[in-house]
Amino acid sequence: MSQRWLITGSSRGIGRALSEAVLNAGHRLVATAREPAQLADLVERHGEAVRIATLDVTDPVGAEAAVRVAVESFDGLDVLVNNAGYGNVNSVEDTELDDFRRQIETNLFGTIIVTKAAIPVMREQRSGHIIQFSSVGGRVGAPGRAPYSAAKWGVEGFSEALAREMDLIGVKVTVIEPGGFRTDFAGSSTLLEEGRPEYDQVVGATARMQRTYDGRQSGDPARAAQVILQIAAMDRPPFRLPLGSDALKIIEQADLEKLEELKRWCELSRSTDFPIGDQATISPFLALRSS
Repeated sequence: MSQRWLITGSSRGIGRALSEAVLNAGHRLVATAREPAQLADLVERHGEAVRIATLDVTDPVGAEAAVRVAVESFDGLDVLVNNAGYGNVNSVEDTELDDFRRQIETNLFGTIIVTKAAIPVMREQRSGHIIQFSSVGGRVGAPGRAPYSAAKWGVEGFSEALAREMDLIGVKVTVIEPGGFRTDFAGSSTLLEEGRPEYDQVVGATARMQRTYDGRQSGDPARAAQVILQIAAMDRPPFRLPLGSDALKIIEQADLEKLEELKRWCELSRSTDFPIGDQATISPFLALRSS
């Protein structure tokens, strides 16, 4: 069955591969980019199945306008993909606060802004699927990428809260966590700074690895696009889905280390409770998690 999609960051990388896959599969699409001319060929090849919207994801007015294009052109919106994002490499000390803000504005607030623009439409429909692009860096803090990791960890927490709310109105939420893919993300889209020598073992090493890694990543954007098409067709999709063998390996190892640390310090954690009998049986947060 044909679905109505809106994809942010459609001009390159996985966003571009997904836009083409969506249209080739017979769906309808609002493709967005800050430079819409980069999407002109999609209209030439797919005609009325695609609409182009200019969108800077940090602009709430632009986000609402892009969603309105879907509603006015296709009478609704079934799948929103928050894909737009970028990440520079530098140390925390040497990253200017303005750079921190720009990366967090795009990667986190951009996701929040576009999601909020789409929710009223999906609430009225009582259906929809919001697919958020996080990263392996949204599960594991990446040295040299503190602003990016901070933003993507924010996307993960935001999406967990969002999913519990959206479940009440029939809207699904999935967080995609890619590892390394052969896209422009590791090329001209990224500002690589090796930084000062004190941080070379992690920040400098990250920058150098990024340069040699570019073009040799294990992830195929076209295959990723096909997986996302599958996810969007599922009645019960996963909430989180790492993409790529590298992402699986890194996340599994990190989760095991976190669990081991949790167990190692659990008695110290418990020592902050009031004595038994002088406390609530369960916290409101745990009650919500278990409901």
